[in-house]
Amino acid sequence: MAKKVGVLLSGCGVFDGAEIHESVLTLLALDRAGAEIICMAPDMAFQVVDHLTQKETDEKRNVLTESARIARGEIRNLKDVTAADMDALILPGGFGAAKHLSNFAINGPDASVHPEVERILKEVTSQGKPVGAICIAPATLARALADNTPEVTIGNDLTTAGAIEKMGAKHANCAVDMIHVDERNRLVTTPAYMLGPGIKDVAVGIEKLVNQVVSMIG
Repeated sequence: MAKKVGVLLSGCGVFDGAEIHESVLTLLALDRAGAEIICMAPDMAFQVVDHLTQKETDEKRNVLTESARIARGEIRNLKDVTAADMDALILPGGFGAAKHLSNFAINGPDASVHPEVERILKEVTSQGKPVGAICIAPATLARALADNTPEVTIGNDLTTAGAIEKMGAKHANCAVDMIHVDERNRLVTTPAYMLGPGIKDVAVGIEKLVNQVVSMIG
């Protein structure tokens, strides 16, 4: 029976949603690992960023609708998903992970987590199921799971690492081709585009993360 792995998306595009390269590499590695993929996203509005100019526009879109682009339409509203639906969960990065899943991009160590994101993370981890987080997404884990003193990596950026530690987590420096495993909390994290520089580089760490998460199911 295939292992079921949830992928929590946050839109479509690095500056206002899920990082597309990271998301697709995650889906590819999961498919290669023989996993059944369950894509999900919160149903919420957001301010669109023009990816050509990298500036906010007056347009608003919906996170779930935009995430459906990456999932080829096969996606569920996060509020309708529970930990019972999956054996593990992975969060790709992108600014959406730090704007929509939490507001870490705006509030730093004073961030709050989207209620449905916090719910699913606590449900999954309380059942001992593994969670992977990529790029800036570990910051959302740090806030949501602060009571458990999670260990994560976002690479080696001192400011971001410092903010993560202020939220009660422990940060481990990692290269782009490395993962950090928090055995106690069953968390796996990798820096990806927090370090880059290119898709071939981030692919190494993401594939390691996916394989590690899948291996921890059971």
